[in-house]
Amino acid sequence: MSASLCAVRVAEDPADREACFALRKEVFVGEQGVPEDIEYDAHDPGAVHVLAVREDGVPLGTGRLLHGAAALAQGTGDASVGSLGRLAVAREARGLGVGAALVRAVEDAARALGLTAVDLHAQTHALGFYERLGYVPYGPEYQEAGIAHRAMRRVL
Repeated sequence: MSASLCAVRVAEDPADREACFALRKEVFVGEQGVPEDIEYDAHDPGAVHVLAVREDGVPLGTGRLLHGAAALAQGTGDASVGSLGRLAVAREARGLGVGAALVRAVEDAARALGLTAVDLHAQTHALGFYERLGYVPYGPEYQEAGIAHRAMRRVL
């Protein structure tokens, strides 16, 4: 299976949003040990969520885009910059292009909102993945939820 065998869409209906949250719980809470009480936050209701699904409808991955005040709260420093976050791909779909397809879908949503760039907080093990997609790291390494991260940005 490759990303071409999946569809990525904006998660607008309740079932799609629940699939996004279930994937996040599986990856961040279950695999990485992120406390559930910080995985879901006040930004979720106003965020643009994207969902990748296999041809048979099985959810494979998710990501979210914060914009406006929510992105500023994430430290973008500029209201024209969105914040990509909560990118999670199911274990069985990793390495197949699903994550890249989700990032591109978030970027498309950012462009549709008139944003000029997208920031993200990358786990340091994923820096190469984001760099291959055009993101540039800036600032020092820091801890978030007990995991090393770096800020990155891509101008759209």
